[in-house]
Amino acid sequence: MTAAVCAKVRKSIRRTRPGRGRAAVRGWRSCTERGEDQMVQHPTNVVLLDLDGTLTQSDPGIIACVVKAFEGMGLPVPSHEELHRFIGPAIVESFRRNHVPESMMDKGISIYRSYYADKAVFDDPNHPGCKVPGRLFNRVYDGIDDQLRLLRDQGYYLAIATCKPEYQALPICEHFHLDSQVDAVYGASSDSSRLDKDQVIRYAFDTMGFDKDRGDQALMIGDRWTDVDGAVACGLDCLGCGWGYAEPHELERHGAYRVIDEVNDMEPAVTRYFSNRTQSQEQQRHDQQRNDQQRD
Repeated sequence: MTAAVCAKVRKSIRRTRPGRGRAAVRGWRSCTERGEDQMVQHPTNVVLLDLDGTLTQSDPGIIACVVKAFEGMGLPVPSHEELHRFIGPAIVESFRRNHVPESMMDKGISIYRSYYADKAVFDDPNHPGCKVPGRLFNRVYDGIDDQLRLLRDQGYYLAIATCKPEYQALPICEHFHLDSQVDAVYGASSDSSRLDKDQVIRYAFDTMGFDKDRGDQALMIGDRWTDVDGAVACGLDCLGCGWGYAEPHELERHGAYRVIDEVNDMEPAVTRYFSNRTQSQEQQRHDQQRNDQQRD
C-alpha cells in the first residue's frame, strides 16, 4: 500500500514540478497570461489570502531547506527562533537579515530552491514512508477547505497573494487542490522585479482589473508583518491570523485591524468586515445627502 501511495506522490511531484519561471504543468499559464479570464465583476469584494502560515503549515519544509542552504554555504545555521522568521519574507531578505554575504547570495538561493522544488529527500507528513521536496513537506491547516468554500459561497472573489515566486506557488496550490478553491493565485516574479507583498498586491489588482472607483473593495488576510505592511501600503486593512508564524503582538504592532485565533473564525470575520464597511459607506452617503440638503 505504501509503495502505491508513494508512486502517486512521485507522479504528483513530477506533474507539479516548478520550471524556470514556469510551472512544468500542461496548460499552465501565468496570472498575467490568464488575466482576461480573471477580471472581476464590478462592484466586488476581494479577499486576498497569504499562503504560508495562513492556508498552509509550511514551516517544516521551508526550515529544512534553509538549513540545507546554510550547510551548503558552509555558514552557521541560525537559531530555532531565527529559522522561523524565514517564513513570510522573500528568501533573499531573510538571508540578508542573517548576514549572508552578497557574494554567496546566488549560491544560497540556488541550494534553497533546489531542495525546495526538486530534491525529494524529506518525509511526507501527509503520506508516511514517502519522500517529497521541501515545497510538499507541508500541509493545509485543518478547516481551511471549509472556510474557502464558505467564502466562495458568499460570492467573494478569492485570490492567493504570496511573496513566494509564482512559479513555485501555483504547483503547491495545485498539489493541495487550493487552486480549485480560489479564483486566482498571484506570487512574486522569478527575478527581483516583484518581491514584496505590496508589489504582489498591486500586480494582483492590475491583473484582475480591481477598480476602487467602481465600488470594488478588498481585504488582506495574513499571518506576518509583511502581510500587514503590504496591505497598508496599498490602502487596505489586514486581518491577522493568530495560528501562523507571527511573533507575539507582531501583527498588532504593524497595524492589523483585527487578529483572529482560530481558522473557523475566518469567514465570520470577513463577512463582518465587509458588512461594517458597507454600513459605514451608506452612513457616509446619507450624511453627505443631508449636508447637501441643508446647504440648499
